[in-house]
Amino acid sequence: MNLRALLRRAPLVFLLLCSCAVHAQERRYVPFCAGFYNIENLFDTIDSPDTDDKEYLPDGDMRWTAERYRRKLEHMSKVIADLAKDVDPNGVALLGLAEVENRRVVEDLVRMPVLKARGYAVVHYDSPDRRGVDVALIHDPKRYKVFAHRSHRLVISDQPDFLTRDQLVVSGVLENGDTLSVIVAHWPSRRGGEKRSMPMRRAAGQLGRHIVDSLLSVHRNAHVLYMGDLNDNPHDLSVRRDLRAAPRKQDARNGTLFNPMAELYDKGIGTIAWQDTWSLFDQVCLSPSLVAVDAPGYQFYGARVYNEPYLRQQKGSFAGYPLRTHVGTTYMDGYSDHFPVYVILVRSM
Repeated sequence: MNLRALLRRAPLVFLLLCSCAVHAQERRYVPFCAGFYNIENLFDTIDSPDTDDKEYLPDGDMRWTAERYRRKLEHMSKVIADLAKDVDPNGVALLGLAEVENRRVVEDLVRMPVLKARGYAVVHYDSPDRRGVDVALIHDPKRYKVFAHRSHRLVISDQPDFLTRDQLVVSGVLENGDTLSVIVAHWPSRRGGEKRSMPMRRAAGQLGRHIVDSLLSVHRNAHVLYMGDLNDNPHDLSVRRDLRAAPRKQDARNGTLFNPMAELYDKGIGTIAWQDTWSLFDQVCLSPSLVAVDAPGYQFYGARVYNEPYLRQQKGSFAGYPLRTHVGTTYMDGYSDHFPVYVILVRSM
């Protein structure tokens, strides 16, 4: 019985065969799930004088109290704990995060009761973004052992005052000995209009391409995941041309990435909604070695948007939209304005 048939029958059967069955007749597989989540403004309640975080203080516009911060941590930790559990009982092995204020809030997040037992480790650098939001990576050190990391700054020569999030690069070793590098990004927003802001995202895509090329120049068959909130859709120029992420597996060669989110987007699936239009800004792209036919080690199996009912508004004119923490300055006690995404890699035992 092949892998797809096993998953159709029951994820539990798949998991048992993947991880511990020693007498099963079917071929066995080991899953590895990696995802990304823009968790929308995870701020603490402490004033940071070097950033513009005043709206997320107790006397700020959002009335951001210790209790609301605790609720936000509870909500985010629940989502992360649930991600990919239908594929792997241990959940996601690594997860890129966007819109975190600092390392402290990420450490508070991974110490929440539903996540603490997983022992997630944190990789984080401060970015120059004026609002003070950064990207970060959390990972299970039992399944992904980090040995190197750094951040790359986006510099636009004709706009020396332009500040945005750095792109985070993390390299580690999987339990089978393979090396995997992960790039976590949060590209410039569409504030001021899509066309007016497009050059900034194209520059971010070019920086991402430079990082990928640097990794592939060391090892042309390197395993690389490029993930993030790109603030553009899979078919936009910044993604297709500048990052060089193609929508078809067969086009993933000579360094071109494969973007499995394009197929989901073409089906009308999105991660963020605005004015009755869905966009799929949150993406995970894979280097050719992860999609090559009959290549050894981990290989791409599938990609998913995690949009379970509890993450969506259930009533009103915005039914189906992500249930946010705030709408404007109105506290909704929700989750995020984005749905998380993840990819499934598998290797045979």
